[in-house]
Amino acid sequence: MSVKIRKSLVASALVGAAALASNNVMADPLNDLHKAGATIQTAAKKSQTKIDNIYGQTQELIADYRSTVDETEIMKVYNDHVQRLVDDQNSQIESLERQIAGIDKTKQNVVPLMYRMIDTLEQFIKADVPFDTEERMERIEKLRDIMTSASVTTSEKFRQVLEAYMVEKDYSTTMVANQGSLNIDGRDISVDFARLGRIAYVAQSFDQKSAWVWNNTTKQWEALGDEFLKPIKETIRMARKQAAPDLVKLPIFGAE
Repeated sequence: MSVKIRKSLVASALVGAAALASNNVMADPLNDLHKAGATIQTAAKKSQTKIDNIYGQTQELIADYRSTVDETEIMKVYNDHVQRLVDDQNSQIESLERQIAGIDKTKQNVVPLMYRMIDTLEQFIKADVPFDTEERMERIEKLRDIMTSASVTTSEKFRQVLEAYMVEKDYSTTMVANQGSLNIDGRDISVDFARLGRIAYVAQSFDQKSAWVWNNTTKQWEALGDEFLKPIKETIRMARKQAAPDLVKLPIFGAE
């Protein structure tokens, strides 16, 4: 009996040992699988993190690219605008250069014209009725002086020449009276002068007993009859604003 029990115990012990060994053998692969799974998950997390980072960087790059493209389009539009401005300015510069060249050419033509105008005006004054002759000739000399002055611009010279012409033109529409003297037959006689435009230029002695009219054809003063004494007196008064304008009878020489 005892021998059988011991064999049974030995057999049980062997079976238990075998079972324990079998459990240990099965436990090691599971642990390995768990460890491998954990490693894979950790690696997957790291990979996902990298992917997320790369995606975020990619989105930033895309945003930067789009911003750069937008800025490039804006700069292109602005550059086109600036180029149009530059082209327009260049066109204006070319136009101004042509105008300046034209002005220089115009100056070359205007300067001789002004000299001719001054000469013509001087000849006209010498041939005209001799009123304010000294003042009018001084104006001609002033024009000649400014023509040789470097400090006076060409435009200002031309303006003053035109102004002298306007003054001469205005003489034709004015009625004026002043005092002076006439040399008649070697005698200086104090007289009142009266001028009605360029139509009539008359004189009357202070005692109002003698009167004369300028004959621009003969270039001399001619005596008038007594019938002109009163009209000339009235003309002098009207010229001095001492009488209202009225019709008067004056001697007039017609053009030949």
